[in-house]
Amino acid sequence: MQVSVVIPTFNRAELTVRAVESVLSQTRQADQIIVVDDGSTDDTLHKLAPFQDLTEVVSQPNRGVSAARNRGISLAKHKWIAFLDSDDCWYPEKLAKQIAFHEAHPELLWSHTLEEWIRNGTKVSQKKHHRKPEGDVFYESLPFCKIAPSAVMIHRTVLEKCGVFDENLPVCEDYDLWLRIAKHYPLGLLHEVLTTKYAGHPQLTASGYFLDRYRIEALMKHLPDLLVAAEIAEKITLLHKGALKYDNREILTFCEEARLRLSDQKRFLL
Repeated sequence: MQVSVVIPTFNRAELTVRAVESVLSQTRQADQIIVVDDGSTDDTLHKLAPFQDLTEVVSQPNRGVSAARNRGISLAKHKWIAFLDSDDCWYPEKLAKQIAFHEAHPELLWSHTLEEWIRNGTKVSQKKHHRKPEGDVFYESLPFCKIAPSAVMIHRTVLEKCGVFDENLPVCEDYDLWLRIAKHYPLGLLHEVLTTKYAGHPQLTASGYFLDRYRIEALMKHLPDLLVAAEIAEKITLLHKGALKYDNREILTFCEEARLRLSDQKRFLL
């Protein structure tokens, strides 16, 4: 198995160096490392210069993390692709063990690992509802995203069938793609912590009610489906409540439009 690693980044010079070093420190080396700089205005490119012989660094105008990941996918030379966000890192045996997992389970075309969570330098405990899914995970994944991009390895044919990251979604783009994939492919899980996921960076933080706006947009792609419709209705209610609290007229309008779209599906759901 040969693996291409895709690392998107935007204005995270020091963190990106840490991510790249974690890939270069793997006990089983990656066959290709692609760093996509999404229009950084800091010294990211300068910091990555020492790694130019070991990585492929490409730059593009700022278009968001989905566009950056998709650019990396388009440049990947190998059938297997592993993602690593620029603020996360891998344990040294992550690639070796995930490759071995897929070699032992050739029927599985995507997988993820357990992960530790770090916020402001402190390890964060994970709750029961954060339990990592495996197998047929579509319905289990409806409430929120339980699959971290930095833990995922996936076969190119899966992306060819299901599509890539939706560049119209500023957040929840991973939730959206994983749902599209989970409808067709069972998910493998390595029951071992091999990924470190960091939180607390301001770039992509958003309140829970705001995130539900984009989760609803992702879920709309899966109608008609009774369970999906029920999840959408619940999220609209929570989103509307939050919009009222913060007097967010834009979100209130979105809720009204989402209710109309959901209502239009009733004839398919009865």
